[in-house]
Amino acid sequence: MPLPMKEMPMAMLMVHGNGFGVYASEQGPRGRDAVYSTSMFMTDVGKSIGDTHYLNLDFMGTFEKWTVPGNGYPELLQIGEDQANGRPFLDAQHPHSSPVMGLTLSDTIRIRTNEKDYLKLFFAPRGETTDGPVAFMHRPTGLVNPDAPLGHHIGQDVGHVTSTVIGGSLKLGATRFEASGFHGAEPEPTRVDLPLGAPDSFGVRLIEEITSAFTVMASFAYVNAPEPDDPDISYEFRYSASAYGQFPIFRDWMFYDALIYGSVTRYDHASLLNSFAEEFLFEGDRPRIWGRVEVLQRTPSELQVASVANPNTGRWVAALTLGYTHRLTDFSGVELGLGGSVTKDLLPSAFTGTYGGDPWSGKVFLQLGGMGMWDL
Repeated sequence: MPLPMKEMPMAMLMVHGNGFGVYASEQGPRGRDAVYSTSMFMTDVGKSIGDTHYLNLDFMGTFEKWTVPGNGYPELLQIGEDQANGRPFLDAQHPHSSPVMGLTLSDTIRIRTNEKDYLKLFFAPRGETTDGPVAFMHRPTGLVNPDAPLGHHIGQDVGHVTSTVIGGSLKLGATRFEASGFHGAEPEPTRVDLPLGAPDSFGVRLIEEITSAFTVMASFAYVNAPEPDDPDISYEFRYSASAYGQFPIFRDWMFYDALIYGSVTRYDHASLLNSFAEEFLFEGDRPRIWGRVEVLQRTPSELQVASVANPNTGRWVAALTLGYTHRLTDFSGVELGLGGSVTKDLLPSAFTGTYGGDPWSGKVFLQLGGMGMWDL
């Protein structure tokens, strides 16, 4: 977080990007093969005003609308949002809002009680609410994985692309309090737009830095009418708790870890759905060994599993992913890597007939990413 400093004017530009070119293959009657690309890029430009204020404009974009298949990229057990033809994305991850995933104007105000304390006020026509864990594409443990978490819409990352967010963050010592109001209707990922809506929802989050290497956070959100086309879902509550660590282990190796819980009420007509995720990354100079363990609830209705009693009651499913990425080369802060992953899905008996047992999935990919920062 850039902070203004006395008698030290500052103007900075930061560019950050991460993208994958992926070939995926899945087992079973629901499985499919596909070639696609997921991506995100960020541009931050900021300038200090006096020794108290730092104004910042943050743009976050993606090309996924044009580089992901119309029915989403393959990810068994994933659901959320609708395709352009009105059908739900099923066993697939939807593209993120393109080309504008986020646009945020903020003012970070230094508080004189401590040189690192601040109050940040922000407005985003499209941006991130103050609920949920750190979004997967901003976590070290998520940056290496081309897949969005299965818990994306179950109290985890869904708030990172939201309309009309107005909020603030207050940091006092090791504690940060965050709150925001926003428009509850979820953006349509297949449309190119930047609509505004009246703030009718809110989220609050508490973040505590236990040490410089270990952070925990918890959040709550009330979301009004998240699905405008489904009047039966007039509101939902989202909850989350998460912990993050990063530790040197030996020589040039670092270990990163993220433990995440999310839940949501009234989503897809289920009274309550829960999700758990454990992500890890062992990072060396060139090799990266990473994985994700997910245990969450899906309803038969969400997955279009027929002839099951209580179709809106969640059943526990699991996905175990192990991946490896090798850094091939780097130039001027940009890295090129080659990687792959395998995923094993574990399903209840009510789902195994539809999915042909407990299917495997595999992916190979090229990853291009990096960051640069310049004084202006």
